[in-house]
Amino acid sequence: MIFNYILFLVLFIGGMVLLGIAHELPTMQAPVFVAGILAISLAMASAMHAPSTSTRRNP
Repeated sequence: MIFNYILFLVLFIGGMVLLGIAHELPTMQAPVFVAGILAISLAMASAMHAPSTSTRRNP
């Protein structure tokens, strides 16, 4: 569970950093911007699909 949170945090913050530095680069602006969007999207998807025990029902 803590590993999922750390992975989410690293991907999310890393994606924000990539989006932030994309406009500063003289070349490769578009691929860095797209990589930032993909990193944030992957972080959000991993957070949504992470197994949770708070809503699990015991039969």
